[in-house]
Formats: sequence, C-alpha cells, structure tokens
Amino acid sequence: MAASEPIVEVLFSSADISTRNTELAEEIAKDMGSDILVIAVLKGSFVFAADLIRALHYAGVRPQIDFMALSSYGDKTISSGTVVITRDIVDTVKGRKVLLIDDILESGRTMEFAANELLERGAAEVKTCLMLDKKEKRIVDFQADFVGFDCPDLFVIGYGLDFAHYYRELPYIGHIVDE
Repeated sequence: MAASEPIVEVLFSSADISTRNTELAEEIAKDMGSDILVIAVLKGSFVFAADLIRALHYAGVRPQIDFMALSSYGDKTISSGTVVITRDIVDTVKGRKVLLIDDILESGRTMEFAANELLERGAAEVKTCLMLDKKEKRIVDFQADFVGFDCPDLFVIGYGLDFAHYYRELPYIGHIVDE
C-alpha cells in the first residue's frame, strides 16, 4: 500500500447499515417465511450476508446458508458480459425458497444470470437482496426484491466491497475522495 492512506468519505455509516439490515430482515421474513436457503455471492457480499443472516435469526427466520462465486471478468479489468460460475453451491435448490444475496447491483447481468440459473435448477422461488443498487448502471432489465440503499455512481469501498483487495474490513461504506 502507498505510504499515505487515501481519504475516505462515508456514504453509509455502521449504524445506518445495522438499522437497514434489521429492516431488510423483517421485510424478508414477512415475504419469504422462516424456511429459506440463503446463497451469498462471494467475495463482496460476505460481510453483508453475515450481518443479514444474524438479523434474519432475530426476525424468526431459520436460514440454511450456501455460497457461490460468479465472474464476468476472468483475468481482465473490463467485463466480458458473460457470467460464469467459478464456485458452485453444494446444497440442492430443488423445491426451495432461495434468497440470493450480493453486495451491489450495477449492470444486473450477474444477478439475472444467478437467479435464472437457480430457477432452472428447480428452486420454487428466488428472491434477490442487495446492499447497494446503482440504478443508473443497469444494462439489463433487472430489479432486486430487497435493497439496502440506493447508491450514487461512485466507486464504493468497505463493508465487503474492495479496491485492489483492500478496504473490505471497513465497518461502513464509503468512497475514496480525490485529493
């Protein structure tokens, strides 16, 4: 890392995120019931998924949990537009209510691909939950079922979101301020 740390402006504080997770869990419990399979998309959603799963517990949900990793980048810095599964789930989704969790919704390609894949595998229902939604970045016609916050068109870090594999540990969501 550079000798001097960049200035990070907080967009969503730890307290805001905690409050919103509780609200999301209550919305999800009311909509989906207590028996769901949560699938978290790695790596970015792991912090959000962990907090949301605990909030779901307090909302009366008994989720089973699995993980998948998806990529449209390969070894490139620009998306190819084609999403591939790089780590698949272990649990079966056949006949299950599935809550698919990810950190940020931008183009919509990844969530659309994952939701369709799970439905093709026999899921009874697939709902999506995203911490952040950048609506102005949407390329495909896809809307999340549950959203933490609408996000401005900034490169965001923290709360699982990274820049060059750093900053995932920040307890808030912010962006690096250009000096």
